[in-house]
Amino acid sequence: MSERYRRQVTLNGFGQAGQDALAHAHVAVIGAGGLGSPALLYLAAAGVGRITLIDDDTVSLSNLHRQVIHTTDRVGEPKVNSARTTMAALNPEVEVNAVEARLTWPGAIDVLRGADVVLDGSDNFDTRHVVSYACAQLGIPHVYGSILGFEAQLSVFHAGHGPVYEDLFPAPPAPGAVPSCAQAGVLGPVVGVVGSAMAMEAIKLITGIGTPLRGTLGYYDSLTGRWEYIPLGSNDMDLSGTPPRQELPQVREVDAVPEAAVLIDVREPAETTLGIIPGAQEVPLATVFNGWTPARDSGLVVTYCATGVRSAQAAEALQARGFEAASLRGGYERWKSLG
Repeated sequence: MSERYRRQVTLNGFGQAGQDALAHAHVAVIGAGGLGSPALLYLAAAGVGRITLIDDDTVSLSNLHRQVIHTTDRVGEPKVNSARTTMAALNPEVEVNAVEARLTWPGAIDVLRGADVVLDGSDNFDTRHVVSYACAQLGIPHVYGSILGFEAQLSVFHAGHGPVYEDLFPAPPAPGAVPSCAQAGVLGPVVGVVGSAMAMEAIKLITGIGTPLRGTLGYYDSLTGRWEYIPLGSNDMDLSGTPPRQELPQVREVDAVPEAAVLIDVREPAETTLGIIPGAQEVPLATVFNGWTPARDSGLVVTYCATGVRSAQAAEALQARGFEAASLRGGYERWKSLG
């Protein structure tokens, strides 16, 4: 018995058979962010034999309060490389395959092929639907987790054995309708709780212990410390085709703000306290949707948000009212990174 896993192997009902199952398992994890960080650490520490990690982002200082697999000295590095370094230091017996790319269709089929379990720690609806369709077509169970503010969701989806993600969200919501962590904010321990729970669901699926959270949505309220469990029914969704996508408005994008343009920041007040682009007017997206317009002689109106999704919606709304409008590519985050 390896000393590393002694405390697991001595568990009644787990034993050496459970440890052997982990050692021969292949788990794919989408995202090395808030949810992926604790999940990856616990899967590696538990002795999962092979872990494929998919992420196209880099380590950012503003994410370190919750993405605990990364360190300050790795800011700017690809997340997959940073995560692999930490996992190797924690448990060099685990094979980590790093895929520095966004999981897209149809390539997701090849990336996830051969995995025993998939953990979806992504932060956008397009990727979640891609994961669901790929897992359904490959016959792989997938563990889902998501965070919004102080609350979180957790479930296990498995086509043919219970509900799938599309039973909960049949299609992506309108872009910007659901705020991201950058927009709504998030506390690190919340993603720590859910990411750890995701790792436990994966271990249960691999080893056969316990009862996976199939057919049930776990809802976590961190402010009360309580979990609630909501039954999920299966609608026998057909996931044999192509995943649905969020349709972004087709508006003009600009890489820089022309000197004579009117610049509009459509983020929420809580976001703008962290900084705005000099000269911008603060007009939240809801205000734009409710009929706000600039002066008729404004000329070009350039809108921006955190990353460019909401600003495209704002520009589209202004165009519909007869204004010349464009969205700042990459939003405030890109502007700030360019210094």
